[in-house]
Amino acid sequence: MSEWVSYYRSEEPEEEEEEEQQEAQAVADHRFSGRDSLIFLVDASEAMFESDGDGVTPFDMTVQCIRNVYTSKIISSDRDQLSVVFYGTEKNKNSADFKHIYVLQELDNPGAKRVLELDQYRGDEGRVLFRKTFGHNADYSLGEALWACSNLFSDVRVRLSHKRIMLFTNEDDPHANDSAKAKLARTRAGDLRDTGIILDLMHLKKPGGFDISLFYRDIINIAEDEDLGIQPEESRKLEDLMKKVRAKETKKQTLVRLNLYLNKDLSLSVGVYNLVQKAYKPYPVKLYRETNEPVKTKTRMFNGKTGSLLLPSDTKRAQTYGNRQIVLEKEETEELKRFDSPGLFLIGFKPLSMLKQHHHIRPAQFIYPEESLVSGSTTLFNALLMKCLEREVMALCRYTACRNTPPRFVALVPQEEEVDEQKVQIAPPGFHIIFLPYADDKRNVDFTEKVPASREQVDKMKEIIQKLRFKYRTDSFENPVLQQHFRNLEALALAMMEPEQAEDLTMPKAEEMNRRLGNLVEEFKQLVYPPDYSPDAKAVKRKQASDGQAEKRPKVEVSKDELWSHVQKGTLGKLTVPVLKDACRLYGLKGGGKKQELMDALTEYFSER
Repeated sequence: MSEWVSYYRSEEPEEEEEEEQQEAQAVADHRFSGRDSLIFLVDASEAMFESDGDGVTPFDMTVQCIRNVYTSKIISSDRDQLSVVFYGTEKNKNSADFKHIYVLQELDNPGAKRVLELDQYRGDEGRVLFRKTFGHNADYSLGEALWACSNLFSDVRVRLSHKRIMLFTNEDDPHANDSAKAKLARTRAGDLRDTGIILDLMHLKKPGGFDISLFYRDIINIAEDEDLGIQPEESRKLEDLMKKVRAKETKKQTLVRLNLYLNKDLSLSVGVYNLVQKAYKPYPVKLYRETNEPVKTKTRMFNGKTGSLLLPSDTKRAQTYGNRQIVLEKEETEELKRFDSPGLFLIGFKPLSMLKQHHHIRPAQFIYPEESLVSGSTTLFNALLMKCLEREVMALCRYTACRNTPPRFVALVPQEEEVDEQKVQIAPPGFHIIFLPYADDKRNVDFTEKVPASREQVDKMKEIIQKLRFKYRTDSFENPVLQQHFRNLEALALAMMEPEQAEDLTMPKAEEMNRRLGNLVEEFKQLVYPPDYSPDAKAVKRKQASDGQAEKRPKVEVSKDELWSHVQKGTLGKLTVPVLKDACRLYGLKGGGKKQELMDALTEYFSER
């Protein structure tokens, strides 16, 4: 179990860590740097506010979904840019003054005020407030709504890496009677595609079903690493809608982009992805107590003797070796960190059967081709993947993530693409990077003496295990400490009366386990433990006797000369408390129970003699 402090990373990263981060960022192409941005384009026509009998309207589902994304972004990516735009309203508010388009929230960082503003329009009271504040009007133009979203992206001053629009509607043919507006919408959607803006359709339940082919098949556009394929069904529940939104808004951000060298003259470009990453509590932010503004920490170095300010050029680094300080220049220390140029260098191939379970010493990474960096990488990558799958082999490589990290030997294990019954991708095609252990990583473990079990005991335990088996999924168990921490922050930010209590899914379900097992546990106890065994009874310590007498620990004796020598040298502290107590008892001294009192009594005794 990790300690509490392990949830908090260091408040201020060390200088070396900052250099490593800068080095890693330098490896990646500048085109991929920036913040993610997401616009929620919501249909506000009257059909979105009609319930089909379950009491939940499509608009309520949409607002709840947007709220969940906001709270999730506040925790995970508070620097991302989010916006909410309504179309089909009576009133309008946008930079181009388009009719029936209302920009509720400009592109900005998510915050508590925005979440509270969305909460106003939930439920029956929110429906009345929305009608009173914005109204409804079906004479809108979807093309102008897309144009307004494009203007929001253009007005942002920070650099944006990914631009995405999520369109929420339950109208499958909004411009059935107006070909001019339909043509304008298709034109604007094409303009978005040309500028790299992704448009996703989040279609909701509609009486009679939602037919994408009527209008939206020509409107939506997808990212390069996604496949249009068969569109998922319309969202009838909030869980279905959240699943689609989460799959789209989650960042597929590469850890690093580098080349996979097959030989000296042939290479392809790949992106490295983290499959599993440990979740931490966010960094604590120091605030100025009078204004609540974040404070910035600066470090300055001064001369210890003169007190004068030292510039970076005035300092050097040294390494002690053989009682000598070896002084190094900054360039030399940077050169020492660099082992090799970043990349994956192919060494050879081995059968997959040679990769053992104990070779997995840390979470694996995943590589996928990067066509945007080196043209033709996808074709060559797929050819390599197909051959490795066909021959059931893995590729052995030397892997250097960035210049200042040491190289590692890795195995590239091929993975075939997997799809479900609806042709939706479950697992992408690519290679898993398995970090192979060095000889120093292997340890010789002393195993305890094996106690043989009878066949009857083994069979009974097999029955117990069979009853308690379940399908394990890592995403089914959330960290209860982190979840409660985030709920506490949410309650403070949204001025709630009390935080929602997080359910600890890691605790075993004792009642369910007892119901499944029945009498199997008692039967197993009778087979394994003696009749008088009680797990609640305190264990009785057994004394090891030798010839009927308890073996006593021999006392450590120190001669008078040795004590006098320790007193002269001032090294009495090296002796243990039992030895000091025995010495005081030998000379009839009353030194108390503390070590310092014992040392003072012995020092005074020998000084007077």
